[in-house]
Amino acid sequence: MTIQTGKNIVKAAAESGNFKALTIAINTAGLERTLSAKGPFTVFAPNDDAFEKVPSKTLIDLLGDKEKTTKVLSHHIAHTKIMSEDIKNLKAIKTIDGGELSVHVHRIGHGIKINDAELVQPDLECTNGVIHIIDKVLMSK
Repeated sequence: MTIQTGKNIVKAAAESGNFKALTIAINTAGLERTLSAKGPFTVFAPNDDAFEKVPSKTLIDLLGDKEKTTKVLSHHIAHTKIMSEDIKNLKAIKTIDGGELSVHVHRIGHGIKINDAELVQPDLECTNGVIHIIDKVLMSK
């Protein structure tokens, strides 16, 4: 998975080829302008494999409703740049929807869980923040 430096989060995700569903969700939610802005942002980005784990009816309902999509995606975004070394020192991360993501450090893989999602590829730097790839879609409560 390659993210090209010199691109903002939206362009980097769209051009990577691993975030087709996320790109659709960003467009559905109308967050492309926000995530193309100066930032900084941290995006815990579910890859396409993560979206495939969501039951198809749930995914269709989600992507068919701008408000629901915005709520779920906003729960994946922090309005600050947090690299993985910094995440390891945190217990929680405040998201732009006003919620929090819990952080659990362990010894498997990269050693970081965000809620119940494994961080599978950290620290993909973009011009306006950082993307961390996770293996699940974080459904906000």
